[in-house]
Amino acid sequence: MTSPFAFATPSSAARPMHVLRPDELAAFLSGPGQPWALWLTTTGFEAGLGDLRLLPAADGGVAGAVAGYGTAQARRRLRFGLAKAIAGLPEGDWRLEGQLDPAERVEAALAWLLSGYRFDRYRTKKKPPTLPRLICPEDLDAARLIAMAEGEALTRDLINTPAEDMGPAELEAAFLALATEFGAQADVIRGEDLLGQDFPMIHAVGRASPRAPRLLDLRWGAKGPKLTLVGKGVCFDTGGLNLKPSSGMNLMKKDMGGAATVMGLARMIMTLGLPVQLRVLVPAVENLVSGNALKPKDILTSRKGLTVEVNDTDAEGRLVLADALAYACEDAPDVLVSMATLTGAARVAVGPDLAPYYTDDEGLAGALEAGAKAGFDPVWRLPFHDAYETVIEPGIADLDNAPGFGFAGSITAALFLRRFVDGPRYMHFDIYGHMPGDQPARPKGGVGQGARAVLGGLGAMLAL
Repeated sequence: MTSPFAFATPSSAARPMHVLRPDELAAFLSGPGQPWALWLTTTGFEAGLGDLRLLPAADGGVAGAVAGYGTAQARRRLRFGLAKAIAGLPEGDWRLEGQLDPAERVEAALAWLLSGYRFDRYRTKKKPPTLPRLICPEDLDAARLIAMAEGEALTRDLINTPAEDMGPAELEAAFLALATEFGAQADVIRGEDLLGQDFPMIHAVGRASPRAPRLLDLRWGAKGPKLTLVGKGVCFDTGGLNLKPSSGMNLMKKDMGGAATVMGLARMIMTLGLPVQLRVLVPAVENLVSGNALKPKDILTSRKGLTVEVNDTDAEGRLVLADALAYACEDAPDVLVSMATLTGAARVAVGPDLAPYYTDDEGLAGALEAGAKAGFDPVWRLPFHDAYETVIEPGIADLDNAPGFGFAGSITAALFLRRFVDGPRYMHFDIYGHMPGDQPARPKGGVGQGARAVLGGLGAMLAL
């Protein structure tokens, strides 16, 4: 992979971008900014977050720029707000100037890289990239920041690609390409072989599609703690026989967002060469309608042996994840993480910008929260609330995939998944994987959630 994400080589020719808070503006205008004081005052520059002014040079060119960093309250309300200014810079190399602390410099540098993302695969007229390049501040880990950006770009590309070009076979191809790039071992179980190798629920969900279901399995790293990532790879979800309305299907190309996110996270881990035994499992299916489609009230026997009554074929993600999680636990990982675009209830609870997660392990939660803060990747903990366990027990079978409880849909889905996990060090993310509108460094469309948080917390999670 040739990365479009890179920092500029340090050079004296790089132009400065002065990053100013509102209370720093007066000192700048009476000091280094004095030659441009009249220009900045006349144009109404007040150092609001993301506000930009280019500074004219004597020869008519651009001598530099000033960018507003806004108030602390403004920065709390808008992640990567400085990216608004980056978008207005001309090409060339730039360096940051200003009183930014280390965390603020990380956010600025990461925002700079993420602002370089473009998804133009389907545009007949492609605009050549014209983004300016940043000299990475000396105290930052440039390689780590680039790895984050590359992993995020992979996630976005996979989610943004429509289902016609990102079915189970195409997701498999991307998965195998990732394995090949990093010298990882990859195995695939396809179609009827899923039944022969005891993955009945993955097969049941995907069998109605002419594009065969499959389980993708990647292993990388020979030493260190075992980290297993499981991602929901439903490449398109019609809802099955419990058919979604058209409005509900409009974003269902993103229903493999969990798979895309764990693949992006895996890329970060492998790029950085972290000392772990990494495994990635992706059940890749389409949930379609045909004569052999899964039916409401069918009862499935899972890989773990638990029986599941299917009360809604549109609650298919937890079925494919259940078989994959049971399989993952047979290898006794030290930490197990699942990611899925699983429930609308999670979106109602926390909206599109937060990644809700579940764990019973306080150590994992603490490490993740620290990683989320360091990676500017917000998460929110929701409870595995044991009092709702009875809700997912229908009586006719061991478990119900879609209880008619009417409340706590994300929690009951998480409880369902937990039934297939052996071992306490488990973390589940119920992500959205999509930005509903343009945000700084995050254009409308596919987006990773939780990956940088996990990456930042791995050291503490696995005692690396």
